Amino acid sequence: MTNDRFASAHEMVREYSELEIKMADPSIHDDQGKARQLGRRYAQLGPVVAGFNAWKSAEDDLAAARELVEVDPDFASEIPALEHTRDLAATKLEELLLPRDPNDDRDVILEVKAGAGGDESALFAGDLLRMYLRYAEKHGWKTEVIDATESEMGGYKDISIAIKSKGIAAPGESPYARLKFEGGVHRVQRVPETESQGRIHTSAAGVLILPEAEEVDVDLNMNDVRVDVYRSSGPGGQSVNTTDSAVRLTHVPTGIVVSCQNEKSQLQNKESALRILRARLLADAQEKADAIASAERKSQVRTVDRSERIRTYNFPENRLSDHRVNYKSNNLDSVLNGELDDVIQSLLDADKAARLASTN
Repeated sequence: MTNDRFASAHEMVREYSELEIKMADPSIHDDQGKARQLGRRYAQLGPVVAGFNAWKSAEDDLAAARELVEVDPDFASEIPALEHTRDLAATKLEELLLPRDPNDDRDVILEVKAGAGGDESALFAGDLLRMYLRYAEKHGWKTEVIDATESEMGGYKDISIAIKSKGIAAPGESPYARLKFEGGVHRVQRVPETESQGRIHTSAAGVLILPEAEEVDVDLNMNDVRVDVYRSSGPGGQSVNTTDSAVRLTHVPTGIVVSCQNEKSQLQNKESALRILRARLLADAQEKADAIASAERKSQVRTVDRSERIRTYNFPENRLSDHRVNYKSNNLDSVLNGELDDVIQSLLDADKAARLASTN
């Protein structure tokens, strides 16, 4: 890789210095939104600046050693090690300069929906929810249930939760950056609680990962949204509310429909539904832009069919298999307790390798 490839790094170093000056001005905190935006960008640039400085230092050390060789040939023995250090620093900087996912600093709205398998699928959806809640807890993230529909046997027919970082997350450590490849169909193989003869059943649940949108991210015209209200219902269709507090929003231009009934207040349900609608509109707009710009990125699986699976949870063998990167582990019990970092890292590593290959 030539030094010309690092031209963007020079620009980032300059921008980093300018941000330091701006953030030192106490008046910047009069606008909290602007302060968060600058802080987020400053955090993004930090690793790149550190990587650039490491590479530049290695380049300077190598150049100095080559000059000394002309005076004292004994210094030639140091050249290979210095070249190796320079090459490692260059490779690291090349990785840091890869185009970033624009959503990698965002929080997440995570949806789990029961699919094929009836009551067992709803129970599995509940297991997946607990897995993600425990994973969020281990990372110090905050979680909030936005809307949920429980099933009669336990678990969930569908549930939406928000996962938020506390403060500004380090690059690559936000909820979206860590969870973005969890979207798709998750398959389970086990003996259900409802099975009296001990037979192994297969069922599935769908997971959808949406980057949470702020109001400024989505130009949502409420004239484009049809609002319907109806009575909330619990498991089995039993009425749990005698007023029309549940809200269904239909975004007419896209056909996106969001329903919320978790709160007793119609206003609260509407606000929750709007929150999910903005996230879905943001994801929809970005998917369309990605489809136009490149066929490289694939949208998450939207169907909940057993044949379209990204991961299998095999209880009898205590085995987890992620079919996209051929990852396998025999610690399913730990994974379901929130120990997801290894499988998530395998997906992030595969994505990084693919992006590096596409730049060569």
